[in-house]
Amino acid sequence: VQLQAFGGGLVQAGGSLRLSCAASGGTFRTYVMGWFRQAPGKEREFVAAISGSGGTTYYAGSVKGRFTISRDNAKNTVYLQMNSLKPEDTAVYFCAVQRRSSWRPTDFGPWGQGTQVTVSS
Repeated sequence: VQLQAFGGGLVQAGGSLRLSCAASGGTFRTYVMGWFRQAPGKEREFVAAISGSGGTTYYAGSVKGRFTISRDNAKNTVYLQMNSLKPEDTAVYFCAVQRRSSWRPTDFGPWGQGTQVTVSS
């Protein structure tokens, strides 16, 4: 499976962005999909994940209540709606397929090209 994230950009604090991750190949509807982010000088961290059916979602505490993950299996796409953005949300955002049952980045892959999100104060 190949993944491509897009939709990032520059936004002021308090603003919103919607990221998309398009998948090609594989059986998308069977995959738990995750969003991660990596800020300069920091490790890649878990943001959110969604089950194959879309019925179950998981969030990091730092984004819960502000971000919403969703998916459209007919379009092989997973989304991340980000509201009430903060400067600390600035990072490159990646999507990936869960390979083992954890939220560690090492248990996800492959990794597509990420998309930069910059939140100005």
